[in-house]
Amino acid sequence: MASTIPVKVVEVCQVSPPYESPCSAVEVSLPLTFFDIVWLKFHPLEHIFSYELTDLTPTVFNSEILPKLKNSLSLTLLRFLPVAGNITWPSQSAKPIILYTPQDGVSLTVAESNNAADFDDLSSNEMHDAIVSHPYVPSLSASDEKVPVLALQITLFPNKGFSIGCAAHHAALDGKSFNLFMKAWAHLCKNSSCLLPAELIPFFDRTAFQDPEGIDIECLNSRSSSMNQADGGSDSNARSLKPFPPTEVEPNSVRATFNFSREDIKKLRERILSQLDKVSDRKDAEPIHLSSFAITLSYALVCLVKARGLKSDEKMMFGFAADCRARLDPPIPTNYSGNCISFCADVLIAGPAMQDDGILFVARKVGIEFMDLYSYLIPVSELIKGIEKTTLEVEKDKVEKRMPNDQDAPLVGVAGSARFEVYGVDFGWGRPKNVEVTSIDRTGAISMAESKADSGGVEIGLVLKKDVMGIFKN
Repeated sequence: MASTIPVKVVEVCQVSPPYESPCSAVEVSLPLTFFDIVWLKFHPLEHIFSYELTDLTPTVFNSEILPKLKNSLSLTLLRFLPVAGNITWPSQSAKPIILYTPQDGVSLTVAESNNAADFDDLSSNEMHDAIVSHPYVPSLSASDEKVPVLALQITLFPNKGFSIGCAAHHAALDGKSFNLFMKAWAHLCKNSSCLLPAELIPFFDRTAFQDPEGIDIECLNSRSSSMNQADGGSDSNARSLKPFPPTEVEPNSVRATFNFSREDIKKLRERILSQLDKVSDRKDAEPIHLSSFAITLSYALVCLVKARGLKSDEKMMFGFAADCRARLDPPIPTNYSGNCISFCADVLIAGPAMQDDGILFVARKVGIEFMDLYSYLIPVSELIKGIEKTTLEVEKDKVEKRMPNDQDAPLVGVAGSARFEVYGVDFGWGRPKNVEVTSIDRTGAISMAESKADSGGVEIGLVLKKDVMGIFKN
């Protein structure tokens, strides 16, 4: 019979940049930009990277793998000093900052699983209980005064492999920044090196994000006011950095991953174009954006509308974020570490989505939002002003195009991207068998990554009630 305690904690320690390096002895502070502040109170980004090693023993793990992971993590933090620090809000500062001070480091939990079968669930595409993942992800020890940027957990599964669970503060790292850190750590570990290639060296300079109108402060004030109203005016600490209480995972929720091969996506594209031919003159029709992202998301949304059994007049919102780094004027480096994303959303009416040409209906909406979003992102000042409108005036004018305000429609977001190449995070013991975005069980988002099984494919992850997942799967 399996143990009722899924993991045994072996060690909790702090991994810091090498103390002997002059770089680690220097205090580093970074102001949060508007794009960071938007995520200040959000639940952390949670991931689990699972690595299969069927002959892995505790002896080998403790003598070879764990020391290499710790040492390379320390070296990586030397290049990513803010990641070793905390988000804090100094009394003399108008807004929070990321602060690294000498002796700071990342909390690392080392554990051993008591349930070997959990590894099979963590690394499988098949349906399994969503909460199986929770013991393998660390928590960020938040207080009113400060919150760590990152926490890690390395768990041994004897004769199965090991996992690396991560909890990252979204106000410090967006998905691309987080994956840049993981790739850098993996590179140093795999190559037993202290040098990073240029594309993995982070860029922390915030001067590109000029905000002379103080939109970041307006955003902070708006959020503080909203929180105070939500608490019935009882919020006595408007400067608290504690995140919103996490949403509880619904009972009987299951997690599953679905793979779209390159051929699957090709067939769906042809199906959409065929339906488009039937309903309009292609010469007069507006162009439709049919990237792998748009096609995969559109198909998943159609299936989700049907699986949830929505009535024809019921609504469901969808939203996604886009990386702005290369689309700013002037652009910022692709290895910028911080948040540089913009978000949009729209409402789906279930009826049209459930018709035979439902995927065309949804693909048009996704494509229009995608193209509008990307045309919206230049220059930097205009992007900031645009997001200011979305964030600060949503109740005033509904911002129907960019961020619909429909309280009755559940929101389905997208976490991750097939462009992040998460299956390239190889620490020297092979590619991950699976990469899971654990936190979607609290956000209701669809996770997205490149397919681990098919070059050019895409995989999506969902957490749904078991009966709904069964319908979705079929």
